[in-house]
Amino acid sequence: MGYSLDFGWLADATGAIARGAATTILLIVVTTLAGTFLSILGAAGRRNGPALLKRAIGVYVEVMRNTPFLVQLFFIFFGLPSIGIRLDPILAAMLAMTLNMAAYTIEIVGAGLDAVPRGQTEAALALGLRPRQVFVKIVLPQALKVIYPALTSQIIIMMLESAVVSQIAVRELTYEADMLQARTFRAFETYFVVTMVYLVLSMGLRRLLVSGGRRALGAGVS
Repeated sequence: MGYSLDFGWLADATGAIARGAATTILLIVVTTLAGTFLSILGAAGRRNGPALLKRAIGVYVEVMRNTPFLVQLFFIFFGLPSIGIRLDPILAAMLAMTLNMAAYTIEIVGAGLDAVPRGQTEAALALGLRPRQVFVKIVLPQALKVIYPALTSQIIIMMLESAVVSQIAVRELTYEADMLQARTFRAFETYFVVTMVYLVLSMGLRRLLVSGGRRALGAGVS
């Protein structure tokens, strides 16, 4: 028996899809800002901090990179309440996404820091700049320029992985798709439309990040 496509329900579903997409965008904006900030601190601490801090960051990176994101999300949302820590679903999602992204980007940022010639740091220190000034004004901008393409890709990956947070009832794009197909029984059409929305979001976000990177970091960002 043939299957007859029907997109007639889409007009009434536009609002739900838009709300889901808006939540997905909110998640990735918060995750990008917080995760990048944590990764810079983590990469710097792993290279210049005391031995205990270096080991702690190393353990954190290994644990987060070698366990499934879904398990990390469930641990935060379902596990932490057992010890009295209860988080709203969207806050739990933001925390899980931020910690996961930071673990990966610590390695990316660290590679960028290692790519900056040591002589530049020594020269800046010799001119009287403080170590923090050297890091913020000289080392970090050059490192970000080197790793920006990899960082952009990681942000896109994290946005796509955000679909997992629908499992804790965060009303993002995938959650709204699940609700729509349950009401309309049009699974093919629903997930086709949502796939196209994810594609547009990914391409738009990549273009925005590349354009913003060129303005902020200068030529050479792609």
